[in-house]
Amino acid sequence: MTIESPSHPALLIDLYELTMAAGYFEHKIESRASFELFVRSLPPERLFLLAGGLESALNYLENLHFTGREIDFLRRERAFRNTPESFFEYLRAFRFTGDVCAFPEGTVAFAEEPLVQITAPIIEAQIVETYLLSVINFETLAASKAARTVAAAEGRGVLEFGTRRAQGPEAGLRAARAAYLGGCIATSNVLAGFLYGVPLAGTSAHSWTQVFTTERESFEALLDSFPESAMLLIDTYSTLQGAELAANLGRKIAGVRIDSGDLLEQSRQVRKVLDGHGLHETKIVASGDLNEFRIADLVAQGAPIDLFGVGTELATSRDVPALNVVYKLVELMEGGRVTYKTKLSEHKAYAPGRKQVFRFSRDGRYHHDLIARVDETYPEAESLLRPVITGGKRTSARLSLDDLRADAMANLAHLPEEYKALQGGAVYPVQKSEALSRLDDEVRERCSAEVNAGTPEVY
Repeated sequence: MTIESPSHPALLIDLYELTMAAGYFEHKIESRASFELFVRSLPPERLFLLAGGLESALNYLENLHFTGREIDFLRRERAFRNTPESFFEYLRAFRFTGDVCAFPEGTVAFAEEPLVQITAPIIEAQIVETYLLSVINFETLAASKAARTVAAAEGRGVLEFGTRRAQGPEAGLRAARAAYLGGCIATSNVLAGFLYGVPLAGTSAHSWTQVFTTERESFEALLDSFPESAMLLIDTYSTLQGAELAANLGRKIAGVRIDSGDLLEQSRQVRKVLDGHGLHETKIVASGDLNEFRIADLVAQGAPIDLFGVGTELATSRDVPALNVVYKLVELMEGGRVTYKTKLSEHKAYAPGRKQVFRFSRDGRYHHDLIARVDETYPEAESLLRPVITGGKRTSARLSLDDLRADAMANLAHLPEEYKALQGGAVYPVQKSEALSRLDDEVRERCSAEVNAGTPEVY
């Protein structure tokens, strides 16, 4: 079992997706539908997002099916009391057969840009909504937080330590994967190393030090067991005394960790102690409720910290714990006829029709994006929505997380610094094409006329 294929993934779904599917089936609604998944607006704390979660989503789509036990469970549910048996037989043979276009993982993204576009028979497209929203939302959230944190460290390594504070073990694993995508250099989550090849890092807990009669014994025992990699946690009792004790062991020490107190002043004192004993190569790791703002402040003040361990703030994206991500119907196709779909609810309107997002660059830097209709072309720009599944099957081999991470770092390098500021900063320009704006106006006008006439077709 991998995180992309947990037990009973077909039932990781909101009930109404299945009741709608049953209704479509019973009423023989067999239209081919296009849905787009996007973030309505960026929270004020984010100037950009880093698209994440696609690999997990693709694995889910390729392997999605209902088992006999799951179907028997659904049969017993009150909501399906009047559902015909033929629907459950349909579920028994269910597979995703649709097409998917998406932003590659690690792509810088902004509000209203479709991160994933699904075109499939309406039942299939409806059933996958919940899972796609969940995985894209969370991994994008965590990858974006990681990218900000790594940027704040200005080249010093960031270690992901957040599983124990995540909203459950699965969230911790997803956060570890996404954090590496966003630029962290390692994680403490061993399963992330096993499944994805994320480099592992760790030190020891205060309990290790407390188990031994003396702090010195604890340090020596750890160095005996892990002579090449041991990181000594030196603040169980007194950070400065711990540093002096470690430095006087007369042994090579890979690193020391400070987990509390005034990290700026303590790191300066510890560096002085280590250097005074010739331990110039010994790294200083800082941890303890760190986030991008505290890290930026420490870096700006010249704290001699080599590595930052970030846990709760990263794994939970504490300042922005959720994105306004939605999955909306934009087209229905039946009998060769396309009907464009939108809704006019206040603050929830969106542009109809399948789209393509074009990214324009100047002098090697991203300049602006254009959200356009799917059939528009702009040869001078990069098309961001790319085919990843056709007829239910991947269009290319699965990429390693290291390859995706390299792409993410390249993406971030092309985004001008004014759009990566932790606070303030400029808003990256995202425009809509004239053709898309015209279609939007036409659909809205028709919708208003049909609503007034009492025969709405577009919603």
